[in-house]
Amino acid sequence: MAVDATTVPAVFIFGDSTVDVGTNNHFNIPKEAKANYPPNGIDYPGSKATGRFSNGYNIADFLSQLMGFRKSPPPFLDLLDRSTLRLPNDIIHGANFASGAAEVLDHAGGFADQVFFLTKQIQQFATVRGNLTAILGPEATDRLLSKSIYFLSIGSNDILGFYLLNGTFNQEKFVATLADAYENHLRILYSNGARKFGIISVSAIGCVPAQRIYNDTDCVEDLNKFSQIFHLKMVTMLARLGSELKEMKYSLGNMYEMAIYFLTNAYRYNFTELASPCCGNDLIPCIIKFGLCPNRDEYLFWDWMHPTQAAAKLAAQTLYDEDPKFVTPIGLKKLAED
Repeated sequence: MAVDATTVPAVFIFGDSTVDVGTNNHFNIPKEAKANYPPNGIDYPGSKATGRFSNGYNIADFLSQLMGFRKSPPPFLDLLDRSTLRLPNDIIHGANFASGAAEVLDHAGGFADQVFFLTKQIQQFATVRGNLTAILGPEATDRLLSKSIYFLSIGSNDILGFYLLNGTFNQEKFVATLADAYENHLRILYSNGARKFGIISVSAIGCVPAQRIYNDTDCVEDLNKFSQIFHLKMVTMLARLGSELKEMKYSLGNMYEMAIYFLTNAYRYNFTELASPCCGNDLIPCIIKFGLCPNRDEYLFWDWMHPTQAAAKLAAQTLYDEDPKFVTPIGLKKLAED
């Protein structure tokens, strides 16, 4: 059961394509970095391709539903489009800043220059804070922001980019750098009024269809090792940061362990296909109805990188519940209610 809608006044979402709900629709970038075309969204209400990399809702939607909302708040850029003067009043319910291909680290190169990395997303949140202050006043804004939930799902693009160029060379050093940058971003969010963080660690990215093809359909364990190390670094960093920032509360989801558990216990959740995507294949993104599967709820992966709606819903509920195998130090339900 979701928390009461009055418990969490707003949800703010940061990250990459795992939680993008239409930000990248605004960009002139390659089609594989956008999802505003069929068959994406085939199971979304009205079979609408909204920009979600999913056959329906994604984890941002399900997490928002568990916080008492109908779905993820709209993309920040959509809210901007509704007014040339200031953001509209519905910004009090939150915004989604996530952008497909986004990274934690800032760098230049390729079409990624056109998407919003985490630094830019947090700058946009500062704009939202300013607009909220204009609408509500400073004290009410501080109260709203302190009770809101801030979801972050990002880091896999940083790891994939590094791995493709370097393999496992300097693996520990790179992941430490990534965790340090993540910490700096959290500090900035905290300074802007954020207090409750729902952090989704990097999943078993060596097991996505786009990587399995390089290992005879088995998971690429060298790549999965990055996810494991990253989670351990995040555990340490967040414990330290939480002891320093006294009002900070957080829930850290171990997406690596969760993904491996789903893979090894698929029969419990009605998943029958764990390696191949429902749409496209290991090499071709979900651009056309290429081999589109009819039994989408039985597939773990929608396309070559992203989970199906069914898998995303299961992951969100698992993060919400307080199972110490997958979420620490508290579940999202307790985070919302505290």
